[in-house]
Amino acid sequence: MQKSTHSCLFLQTMLPKILSYPHPFDLESGTTLPTIEIAYHTFGKLNDKKDNVVWLCHAFSANSNPEEWWPGMVGEGKYFDPQKYFIICANMLGSCYGSTGPLSINPQTGEPYYGNFPVITVRDMVKSLIILRKHLGIEKIWFSLGFSMGGQQLLEWLIAEPEVFDNALLGATNIRHSPWGIAFNESQRMAIEADQTFGQKNENAGAIGMGVARSIGLISYRNYETYNTKQQDDTNELLSHFKAGSYQRHQAEKLIKRFNAYSYYRLSQAMDNHNILRGRIGTPKDILSKIKAKILVLGIDSDNLFPLPEQKLLAENIPNSHFTTIHSLYGHDGFLLEYEKISTLLDDFLD
Repeated sequence: MQKSTHSCLFLQTMLPKILSYPHPFDLESGTTLPTIEIAYHTFGKLNDKKDNVVWLCHAFSANSNPEEWWPGMVGEGKYFDPQKYFIICANMLGSCYGSTGPLSINPQTGEPYYGNFPVITVRDMVKSLIILRKHLGIEKIWFSLGFSMGGQQLLEWLIAEPEVFDNALLGATNIRHSPWGIAFNESQRMAIEADQTFGQKNENAGAIGMGVARSIGLISYRNYETYNTKQQDDTNELLSHFKAGSYQRHQAEKLIKRFNAYSYYRLSQAMDNHNILRGRIGTPKDILSKIKAKILVLGIDSDNLFPLPEQKLLAENIPNSHFTTIHSLYGHDGFLLEYEKISTLLDDFLD
């Protein structure tokens, strides 16, 4: 499948590999994509025993290169060192970083999908991950990790292929997306819809609205203490141009330069429709009892978007699981920043 030339892809310092899947790809919604592509990065080599696979599932607006979005944890000399592990990360379906999404060319029309790209689900994303796993000849994953929307993907994958995984970390994630989280995402989509360019057939459509959406979302990723500590003004004399306001605008502008509004819209919908109970018979415990891997469930004590009760519920219903927390000033975004704390927990868990 030919890709639209878009800055999302080319902002990456190391371009991903692309797996072309030239077969119809049925979505959970009942729609079928004629073909798909899966963008992915690998680091290191598979050892002779094939027991050194580490698979990382990225969060909402990240890409398939964890050295960019998790530089404190992935890379030579870091916790996940390619000299020791065979590290894999795939770009989620619907994104704009190489996997099939709204900017991809629809082979049936010869034009990008844009707003016609269908609604997708976390399970659809996992289906694409399974295709990639089989393509790479990976039979067992020694350790897998996912935070936030990455954790939603990993949870569905653990249920879909319980025999594949040995150990996994589910961080700052949930069984189903909460009304609180859905409300934040809907407000962000409303901001995109308010941009009069959204709906136009070009890659920059809705960009300003997406910047506003990011500003809304950022409030949920952090918390009151984060802003009080990091964005406090040094003077009492200001009437405008406050530090916190400048920070919101800066973060909006950064995302506009590297992401796409159509992808943002569809991925937020996929997060909302995450629900392991959909289409399955039984209680959460019945469904989660299928998981065979040893599981570490990690919560962040200051996370307002995925609060601790959501992770406790996971740990209570997954066999062979352990629940723990870290303290962070940074709220939900703590998983991106608290390298040392996460490394210590992983040492204990994987020892």
